[in-house]
Amino acid sequence: MEIIVARNSGFCFGVKRAVNLAFDAVKSHKKDIYSLGPIIHNPQVVEALAKEGVGQVNSIDKVKEGSLILRSHGISSPEILDDARSRGLNIIDATCPFVKKAQQYARRLVEEGYQVILVGDEQHPEVKSIIGHAGGDCIVGEDYDSIRARIKSKKIGILTQTTQDYSIFSDIIVKCLKDAEEVKIFNTICDATGLRQEEAVELARKVDLMLVIGGRNSANTTRLATICRETGRDVRLIETEEEIDDAWFKNIGRVGITAGASTPIWLIEGVVDRLKKIKNQEV
Repeated sequence: MEIIVARNSGFCFGVKRAVNLAFDAVKSHKKDIYSLGPIIHNPQVVEALAKEGVGQVNSIDKVKEGSLILRSHGISSPEILDDARSRGLNIIDATCPFVKKAQQYARRLVEEGYQVILVGDEQHPEVKSIIGHAGGDCIVGEDYDSIRARIKSKKIGILTQTTQDYSIFSDIIVKCLKDAEEVKIFNTICDATGLRQEEAVELARKVDLMLVIGGRNSANTTRLATICRETGRDVRLIETEEEIDDAWFKNIGRVGITAGASTPIWLIEGVVDRLKKIKNQEV
């Protein structure tokens, strides 16, 4: 059995930066460190940070003193940051730079008089943060039909959740062009997302079974699994090597492995080690 790991898999720049900031905070401040929501969408990393003393809160009202880490997905409104500063909290801003760009672009579009269309999952924390920085004035959706009825202006601006599928984003753009006289577009899909998606699809087409590693609460991980399944291959989404079933690999010649941008290298290595053991059993 041949095991092929996608070259671009695991932590992206923004996630790596956020996690490093969190662990650095533990070393520097020792105690009273909290993240506003899970710092990234990976349960195993969040658990590891908790063991080091990083608490998790859903509201800054629960933080009386110490350090507050702003998660990689950003905060739902700039007012939260102002409130945290007024309380004298030490702010550690772990917001992904790509998310910050999307926040800024959304705000600019509103200020320039565009009706903003944000392609993404309305319940996702990143999307909520972009909406919040735009002042709440956005049409949000992941398909044209859900967006079209809400377009009220001939002057529209379009951007997207940073982990969105290029094909979905481009399809909505093309269809929205028919509804407007003026369109301004910001491609806010991060480079790491696009690269991972392209490589994952290419690898999936070459293998018999595809493993996608990452948190089930991770948008970019579940999207990788979705686009890999579109190739017609057998795809398994797993969080750790403990979920692997040896029976999956009966009569399998090639196994492909990719991982979401919030998946640490040690989880990928754990899966590879487990597959090597299965491979050795075949000999």
